[in-house]
Amino acid sequence: MRFLFLWILITCFGVAGAQPLKGRVVEDRDGEKAGIPGANVYWLEGTAGVMTDADGYFSIARRGARLVVSFVGYEPDTVEVQSGSNDLVIVLAYGRQLEQAVVMKRGRTTVMSTSAPLIEQLITDEELYKAACCNLGESFTTNASVDVAYSDAVTGAKQIQLLGLHGKYVQMMTENMPNFRGLAALYGLNYIPGPWMSAISISKGAGSVVHGYEAIAGQINVDYKKPEFSEKLFVNLYGSHEGMAELNLNSAIRLGDKWSTAFLVHGDWFNRSHDHNGDGFLDMPKKEQYNVMNRWAYKTNAWYLQFGGKFLNEERLGGQKGFTGEMRGTEGPGHLYGIGVDTRRYEGFLKLGYLMPQYKYTSMALLLNYTDHRQESYYGARNYNARQHTLFVNYIYQSVFGTDTDHAYSAGLSFTCDRYNEDFTDYFVPDRRSVATEWRREERAGGAFFQYTGHFWEKVTLMAGLRYDHHNLAGGFFTPRLNLAYAPDGLTTLKLAVGTGSRQAAILAENAYLLASSKPVYVNGLLLAEHPAALEQLCMERAWNFGVLLNRKFLLFDRLLNINLDYYRTDFSRQVVVDNETRSGQVHFYNLTGASYSNCYQAEIQYELIPRMDVTLACRYNDARMTYTEVSGRERTLRTPLQSKYKGLVNVLFYTNLKKWQFDFTTQFNGGGRLPGDAGRFGSYGIVNAQVTKFFRRWSVYAGCENAGDFTQKHPILSAEDPWGERFDASQVWGPVIGRKFYVGLRFFLE
Repeated sequence: MRFLFLWILITCFGVAGAQPLKGRVVEDRDGEKAGIPGANVYWLEGTAGVMTDADGYFSIARRGARLVVSFVGYEPDTVEVQSGSNDLVIVLAYGRQLEQAVVMKRGRTTVMSTSAPLIEQLITDEELYKAACCNLGESFTTNASVDVAYSDAVTGAKQIQLLGLHGKYVQMMTENMPNFRGLAALYGLNYIPGPWMSAISISKGAGSVVHGYEAIAGQINVDYKKPEFSEKLFVNLYGSHEGMAELNLNSAIRLGDKWSTAFLVHGDWFNRSHDHNGDGFLDMPKKEQYNVMNRWAYKTNAWYLQFGGKFLNEERLGGQKGFTGEMRGTEGPGHLYGIGVDTRRYEGFLKLGYLMPQYKYTSMALLLNYTDHRQESYYGARNYNARQHTLFVNYIYQSVFGTDTDHAYSAGLSFTCDRYNEDFTDYFVPDRRSVATEWRREERAGGAFFQYTGHFWEKVTLMAGLRYDHHNLAGGFFTPRLNLAYAPDGLTTLKLAVGTGSRQAAILAENAYLLASSKPVYVNGLLLAEHPAALEQLCMERAWNFGVLLNRKFLLFDRLLNINLDYYRTDFSRQVVVDNETRSGQVHFYNLTGASYSNCYQAEIQYELIPRMDVTLACRYNDARMTYTEVSGRERTLRTPLQSKYKGLVNVLFYTNLKKWQFDFTTQFNGGGRLPGDAGRFGSYGIVNAQVTKFFRRWSVYAGCENAGDFTQKHPILSAEDPWGERFDASQVWGPVIGRKFYVGLRFFLE
């Protein structure tokens, strides 16, 4: 009987304890509480969850002590649930509004902006998981707009292309602060590990004037994982069959309600010698990289502070097979040719935001970023050692006109300073002379900007901006930009963008890969090693950009078919021409005297072909041309060399029910293009990538293959058998230099 009574008590208490927790999720609308339908409610200690009903109410079985509530456009909240509590009322605060989200049955991994005025595409962390994504340079494998290719066949440097233009015409930013300029332009894509990123934003054409004047082809902004939202622990291990190994470790710690911090650690190693094409040169340089970041966040109802620091150390060693760093000093015929690039980079940043409670819809922000970039490098007998200090400061004030939120503005002041110390030793093949040159320069630009954003008739959004900057070398100049979006209905969006961009070229830092050849460098007809002052004769580059986008959605078999059509035209009024073809055996830099332009057409289709299978089809046509001035003074307008005329992309994502398995498949088709000089053309080729991922509760494993067809460019190095001769050149790369690669990886996380 006692056991029966005890069993009844336990059962009763168990039933009582199993009573579901009830509550409501609301938002504060001018002092009144309004329910939020469709909000996610789940226990932090488990995976089970529910969604709120049409009035914001929910009921969930008790399975923990901390309840997480989230909804798109609102800051997520974690609530401590006391034993016996019920009828909770949880108020969500407005967070970052995702106006550009395309509403579908399942959120897309790449989101095209529809209602915001900018022509912008957001790559989420889910999209990054479609591939191994070891770094930023490998994050665009499944993207139709951005191309990533090797700059040369020896150093492993990568460059991006957007709108048919070189990556130096794209403003690279990290959390809305310009970054990876000058010395970091060549290798910066390798400086951001994939597991550090939460999202990548790609803005084509004329963007916002708030972030500077340097965007000509567009802007690419990387958001790092935030301490207050990232995982408590995240580990990523990666290895390839060629010997590449990588470790990523992220850890976020909350220190009370206001403070949080995160540590991000990265290391990758590649120390094997591979020469699959048998030309005597390593297909990829040996490399070691160590990358560490620590960031802090402080948040109250009015203040938001972020600050942190980052350190990177990277060593690259390439060249002929068998070359070692100890062989330095034995350059010349009869000795092995080697290339070494050692980089040490320090970075610190601060972001301070203040929501002014006394003025509704008003805020201000201060952004600071400082970098110290040191590089010691050699290319055969050429030495290039440089150091760059960069300081960026941006103050932004945002408010509305009166109390009308349909008419807002941003205004502010900015300052940028670049200090270069460059040492360059060049040798000249005909007489084996060597000349050492040192030069110092400082570039300073201070500016002011104003940007207006208005909403009209619930269908039109206008963003117009103007900034004025004064550069110590180029003088003063204006940067106007205009973005317009028209949405006649919920399924159609038409956007226009027009504006200018300007930039000061750092010719040696941005084009150091050209040193992997025997060609001497000239600026405005003067030998750079003997006339460093010639650098000051180059004018600041400037161009106009015009773009138009049409987005149309159709309901096909109860699923949305999303179609994007866009066109961009870029016209340079001033450009620094990189000419390594009109004068045999020489590289020349000079300002444009004729026409230089780029036309880029693109069509992209996204559709959920069957449940849980997303398909993306895209094609792009590039027509980029530049005027070259020959020795005789004759001008010829030619297509940009080493660039594919067209590109096609097919990406298929399929995941099983409950997302236990995910399969990703990507094919890229690249058209032919022109080779420099009179070398003719290169043909079309295709690249196939595939990956499969198995998900578990707290971890996942993935395996894949890149370049499954094993296509590589034949003879990417000219005169590889005579690297000390006059015809040696490793910069004529138009296709892959690495063949088929198999890889495996593991991801583990604790929320």
